[in-house]
Amino acid sequence: MVPEDLLSLIEQTGFDELAVTFEHATEAARLPLLHRDPFDRMLIAQARLEGLTLASADEAIAAYDVEVLRVARA
Repeated sequence: MVPEDLLSLIEQTGFDELAVTFEHATEAARLPLLHRDPFDRMLIAQARLEGLTLASADEAIAAYDVEVLRVARA
């Protein structure tokens, strides 16, 4: 269940919102098909272009040239 004040809670964490841009979409389309999930490919593209670290438990993401912070699956 999603709390009613989820957006407020997120804002309190200090995280910044990252919109999906045409540049991100183009980068995602250019990625080799090592990972078939389009949402994950968009996250990879954003991380690469923005110089961000991607937190994920998905080992397939490490096949791309992107910094990954490995997290355990719950």
